[in-house]
Amino acid sequence: MEQLPTPCPADRIPDATGLEAFEAAGKAAKEKRVVFIAVERQGPLWAVKADTLSAPQHAIDTTVYNAVREAVIRLIHSREIRPDSCAGPVYFVLHHVGSEGRARELAAALHAALYGDLQPLARAVP
Repeated sequence: MEQLPTPCPADRIPDATGLEAFEAAGKAAKEKRVVFIAVERQGPLWAVKADTLSAPQHAIDTTVYNAVREAVIRLIHSREIRPDSCAGPVYFVLHHVGSEGRARELAAALHAALYGDLQPLARAVP
């Protein structure tokens, strides 16, 4: 997995559907010591997954964490994602996203936020 640019174009977010693809993406992120970010097909719906443990040197400041948590809460309240979605502090998962395009948009916005750029998240989840 190459280090993704920030903000990352949605079409560059890895698809980690299936055990082999998920493990490969996770392994690559660990080897590069970058934040793991991916979309994953789950039946007819999609999930967004991010994990900062693959980048042990990476710290998420309080402002970023609070912005991500608030965005996840808004997505849950709007019923765009399931209530069992996870908003960190090191592992993030958004379950039940309606389309691959929307999952990629949210993943790209989450990735940018985890690297300190909150603008894509503010646009994706107003």
